[in-house]
Amino acid sequence: MARPKKATTESTTNDAIAIATNESNILKEMVRKLAGARFDQTLDLKANEPGMSAAMVWGRHQGVETPRVLALVLPAGAWSRSNADDVQVLSYTLPPPETPADQYPQFAIVRDAEGKLESFFDLAYPPHQIDKLPSLVEIGEYKRIKADPTYRWSMRMYDRLMKGFNALHERIYQTHKDKVNGKNDIIEEVAKLLFLESFRLHHKGALIFEHKNRKLDLGDVFQTTYVRAHGATAVAEIQSAFEHFKQHPDYIVTDDAGEKHPIFDKNAHLRLEQPSNYAAVLALIQDLGVVTDNQNNVVKKEGTLADIAADVLGRAFDVFLRANFESKGGLGIYLTPAPVKQAMLALAFHDIKESTEDAANLVARDGQGRPAFRFCDPTCGSAGFPSVALSHLRRALDEIGGKATATDEARKKLFAEMCEHSFVGADASPQMVMLARVNMALLGAPKARIFYTQNSLTSPQLEPGSFDLICTNPPFGTPKFNKGQEEAKRAHEEAMELMLKTYRSDLTPRTGRGGGNDYSPTVTGLAMGGSPNSKGIWKEASANTDPAVLFIDRCLQLLKPGGRLLIVLPDGVLCNSGDRYVREYIMGTKDEATGAFHGGKAIVKAVISLPADAFKLSGTGAKTSVLYLQKRRARKDDPERFQDAPQTDVFMAVAETLGYVVKNNVEDYSAGVPNDMAAIVGAYVRGE
Repeated sequence: MARPKKATTESTTNDAIAIATNESNILKEMVRKLAGARFDQTLDLKANEPGMSAAMVWGRHQGVETPRVLALVLPAGAWSRSNADDVQVLSYTLPPPETPADQYPQFAIVRDAEGKLESFFDLAYPPHQIDKLPSLVEIGEYKRIKADPTYRWSMRMYDRLMKGFNALHERIYQTHKDKVNGKNDIIEEVAKLLFLESFRLHHKGALIFEHKNRKLDLGDVFQTTYVRAHGATAVAEIQSAFEHFKQHPDYIVTDDAGEKHPIFDKNAHLRLEQPSNYAAVLALIQDLGVVTDNQNNVVKKEGTLADIAADVLGRAFDVFLRANFESKGGLGIYLTPAPVKQAMLALAFHDIKESTEDAANLVARDGQGRPAFRFCDPTCGSAGFPSVALSHLRRALDEIGGKATATDEARKKLFAEMCEHSFVGADASPQMVMLARVNMALLGAPKARIFYTQNSLTSPQLEPGSFDLICTNPPFGTPKFNKGQEEAKRAHEEAMELMLKTYRSDLTPRTGRGGGNDYSPTVTGLAMGGSPNSKGIWKEASANTDPAVLFIDRCLQLLKPGGRLLIVLPDGVLCNSGDRYVREYIMGTKDEATGAFHGGKAIVKAVISLPADAFKLSGTGAKTSVLYLQKRRARKDDPERFQDAPQTDVFMAVAETLGYVVKNNVEDYSAGVPNDMAAIVGAYVRGE
């Protein structure tokens, strides 16, 4: 019996040696290839995991060392870690502690243990996948964002929080059940406790609340040790604290109609009751240990959430939310996949930075001295698009020249003002609005103007002609009514007809031609409450009009002339013959003699087809695409009329995979499928 055991051990050892040798060879091949591209300086890194190999590679451009590139070979079976967040963590943990702050990797090239799969990453804020590594010259001229002196510690906290949030979710859902109805309720309760912790950290001297005729201090009560010592009494006191602080004026925002919105509804309450669950949450978010700088020197003996870089904290919450939120159940809430959000914002901000006029507008002031740039998602959900836009904006400010961004202090001041004034979101789900507010608060934007609205299609809370950029994934599809639901169907049709009436301002009655309407586009008008018949006469649209059509119209109305819209739409709107009038409404009708389009409201910049399973986690298999439009500019002599600008070539692409497959209701990144959106963005940027 001993011989087979010995043979097995030898075999295992030999296999391990072979695998390690193979991974080392793959890394050497990567380094040789990079050296051939003039990245000829190398520092081998000591990986602390079996099967992982890594090195830092760089070169010199015009006598100056380029930013470092991380060359990384992942262990067998670990390809799921080839995503921007995990690779960025490794970029801060693999280099030795004495590495200077400006010598941590800014880019990464990652391969699997067999050398068959390869991905590239830009690790600057926000980290994201790219389709190829920039050349030595491009990297040499890359404008780096100055490293946060404690960013390496923040990345360790990201790893801690991600694992901890998921463990908490399973704890409350499985082993320490509490007074919640489902998975989404758990996310909501964690968000409330994160709000209280943020309040405790940022409102020194204003933490007094009342409980049972006693004045208490949140700083004393909201502590792990206090909860463990006082049990149910501490829970009751924390619940009272939430009631006192949940509508604090520092977290009240004002919409375009002047209505004020607190971060929590007055009927929101802390529902968790088990002291052990409170203690577990507080231990995760408070017991962070010492804070160290990028050279591993102690900066602070006891770290808090306030010490973690805002982008790291916000990303941890966003990933936790996406991983655990249940979209199914007919709520019409579809959390957009991260690769899609990143790609849409990358396209928009690339074009903004490339346009002299738009880049200047990005840092301009309005008539009241506030930042003039405004971003909106009228169906914002958990603020997926605003949170990504926030990070792209911060990066853009570092890359755009001019007086407003000339110094670190000026950029910091402008960004802080934009966090308060430049981001607007609305949603018809109070729960999603609350999660969105907490999400943005963790990213450093507690006063981002996100609020509940009954219907973004008609709400006066969103001002027409006031936004520079809109990115959105609106609800689409018409409801189905079964036999016996006649009353519900009739109520829906009546409500739709009332709304459709408001979408006919650009339709004018025909005179002397047998009734009907003519269509004449205006900068702030609407027309999708109607549709033309076979003779080109515009009639009233039916109650079966897809809301997606109305959202195109509404978003174009909300944009300033020249503003940009990136919207996720069902493919039918872009392909079906019955929706041709919608496409002509957008880009105008084609002059067959010249090939030019005239009379439309926007220039079509790009159409990107998304995979059929893009929203599988949300319980829908609807085939969708991203439509990228730029609203036409207004005539100077008539601001309500459009310039007849030419429709340029349309960039078209098909994404077959997003870097993962959906397996067991989870996004599985270990399958080795490519993120086509990264390649598509790269092709767009290069003008291919």
